[in-house]
Amino acid sequence: METVTIILLLLLAVILSGILSRMLPLPLPRPLFQIALGALIGLGADWRVTLDPEIFFLLFLPPLLFLDGWRIPREELFKDGKTVVELALGLVIVTVIGMGLFIHWMIPAVPLAVAFALAAVLSPTDPIAVSAIAQRAPIPKRMMHILEGESLLNDASGLVCLRFAIAAALTGAFSVHEAALSFLWVALGGIAVGAGLTWSVSRMKSWVSRRYGEEGGTQILISLLIPFGSYLVAEHLHCSGILAAVAAGLTMGFVETSGELLATTRIRRSTVWDVIQFTANGVIFVLLGEQLPAILAGAAGTVRMTGHQEPWWLAIYVIAINIGLAALRFLWVWLSFRLTLFRRGDWRSTPNWRIVAAMSFAGVRGAITLAGVLTLPLALNDGSPFPARDLAIFLAMGVIIVSLIVASFALPWLLTGLEMPAEHDHQAEEDAARIKAAEAAIAEIEKVQHGLAVGKSDADIYVAAAARIMDIYRHRIESQTRNAEGNALGRQSEAIERNLRLAALKAERTQIFRMVRKRELGSEPARRLIREIDLMEARYAVASQAGA
Repeated sequence: METVTIILLLLLAVILSGILSRMLPLPLPRPLFQIALGALIGLGADWRVTLDPEIFFLLFLPPLLFLDGWRIPREELFKDGKTVVELALGLVIVTVIGMGLFIHWMIPAVPLAVAFALAAVLSPTDPIAVSAIAQRAPIPKRMMHILEGESLLNDASGLVCLRFAIAAALTGAFSVHEAALSFLWVALGGIAVGAGLTWSVSRMKSWVSRRYGEEGGTQILISLLIPFGSYLVAEHLHCSGILAAVAAGLTMGFVETSGELLATTRIRRSTVWDVIQFTANGVIFVLLGEQLPAILAGAAGTVRMTGHQEPWWLAIYVIAINIGLAALRFLWVWLSFRLTLFRRGDWRSTPNWRIVAAMSFAGVRGAITLAGVLTLPLALNDGSPFPARDLAIFLAMGVIIVSLIVASFALPWLLTGLEMPAEHDHQAEEDAARIKAAEAAIAEIEKVQHGLAVGKSDADIYVAAAARIMDIYRHRIESQTRNAEGNALGRQSEAIERNLRLAALKAERTQIFRMVRKRELGSEPARRLIREIDLMEARYAVASQAGA
């Protein structure tokens, strides 16, 4: 009963954080409110959540990483792929090595392997926290896409580095040659497992649906199980479960272009995943706050590990680590942008310092950092306590909080009046997609109308209903906007129109998915158009059932 009560209290805190972030006129992102509410729970309640690292990792990370990979605009990711890879892989390695050595030098009580582990969990950025900040200070789309792509990949690369650092701390040995070979197996195996399992499940699911019909609840449950299945299978094969979850999400984005799901199933599934994403991210930050009082209570003992007596030394360490992370990120972003200009043949131009600074401050740490640091083992192989674990958790928590606060004030100031390079406008391709979808709908209406009207005495009703709907689509082609529905002339006419409209909408959706597969339309505008069609189809399907 106590466990259930704690879970309900955490969920209530997530709800209240959303309300408070909108009520209070403070320029602070929602995660900070969640941390504060969690701290109040930790101070005011006698309950303490004991987090098992393995369960915590399995429960939160696979679905969040899977969803990031599923929903990320793939075309934007590939367009800025070189910049994303430079930030997600190059910057992670530099951060792990540079900050690991810096932390060990600054706090000799932290063993080098543990310092590298702490640096590894600090290397991933959190797009959810940045999105919360962006609600108050809109971030340019291209910058946001780069940040999302970076976060998607650096989550995996940072946590893979964490895995090797923990192994070195547990065994006391580290071989570069063995680590390189192991990394290849861990990375490639994880990607293969995630992509292969998702593709196989999707094919089997489609086969069953075509022969025996589709059940919405089953389809949604399958999508929920895929990230956990990918993670567990990969870990069982000693590959990276994190990379498997990311690869599963990316693969899900590709296999979904077949458009085989019912519209109502797609709408319900999207809603379920939105709730899961909001809840999981919120609970992680509330748990961070709930753990904070216990960590602070042990601050005196923690600071003695560093060779000092005054607790304010911990604040100095947190600030120093934040400055180190910001300086490394600023330098790397500048070099990355400079290299991009060099590849374009523009040797003389230099990156705008405000854009570089905004990208640097946008490197906020969040849920992945907390989840990673909490997975540090409780004990070594010989049973002795894991060295400096409480100190590492405290420093990670401090970095998360400070980076959130700094970004909340720095980003709006840097982005105000900032002129970004011209971005690709998707409106033209979206308009073209609407026209092609409308043309496909007209062709399908003519086909269905002829099939329905053959041998019927009231064929004129079918012709009139089809003509009204086709007029709407022709008007869309001319104006590139959707027109209002034609008024039905009677119950029979309404039923006919619904059938024709449903056929037209299915043709529209098929055409859009076909354009996505041919790379004539980006995934982001396609997702927007598909949702419009799904909502309209669901409306007509409900009306059809009510009429029946």
